[in-house]
Amino acid sequence: MKPAAAPTPAPGHGMDSAAVRARMVQKLAAMGIASAPVLRAMGLVERHRFVDSALVNQAYEDTSLPIGLGQTISKPNVVARMGELLLDSPLGKAGPLGRVLEIGTGCGYQAAVLAVLAREVYSIERLRGLHDKARANLRPFRLPNVHLLFGDGMLGYPKGAPYAGIIAAAGGDAIPQAWLDQLAVGGRLVAPMVTSGGKQALVVVDKTAQGLKQQLLEAVHFVPLKSGIA
Repeated sequence: MKPAAAPTPAPGHGMDSAAVRARMVQKLAAMGIASAPVLRAMGLVERHRFVDSALVNQAYEDTSLPIGLGQTISKPNVVARMGELLLDSPLGKAGPLGRVLEIGTGCGYQAAVLAVLAREVYSIERLRGLHDKARANLRPFRLPNVHLLFGDGMLGYPKGAPYAGIIAAAGGDAIPQAWLDQLAVGGRLVAPMVTSGGKQALVVVDKTAQGLKQQLLEAVHFVPLKSGIA
């Protein structure tokens, strides 16, 4: 299965966002995002369709926004940065990224971006209200390579494993073993994790034939990783 060529623009909201998205992409490039596929994906996906109508005017600013149930849509720069890190893995460099697992669907925005970057996207959400919202948000885009799942993201999704990439939108004290088990050799995991200082940092884990290699990157701020469903 190929990555989605481009999400089909959906009717509604009445916002002509192409020029605004182009400016957002220029800003992302100025902030250091260099991956052409990631910049293309960020330019294609209409972020304003994933936020409440009252926040549409802020949709292309580099800020996180509330999406309900105490959760947020990540900053465009963070979504782009995590996508770029995924593509910079051995399997990402080898060609179009294969199967990707997203932990924390939220409103569905990052899943739509990943749909352009990967052949297949499994995205799991533990909050029923957000799972339903993401389904409604993504329906008009008709992305055949995106599969939305309702369940406990801490457990991953073994049926779809192994994954070329795993990306998480919530951070805990450690990377769950289930995620590491479900990562393919040559695959990469990108997630926030609480460090010894009590702050969150972005962590990259590469799974090699010799074992796991972990890098601790910049400070980030994500919602806490929780188990169970609600």
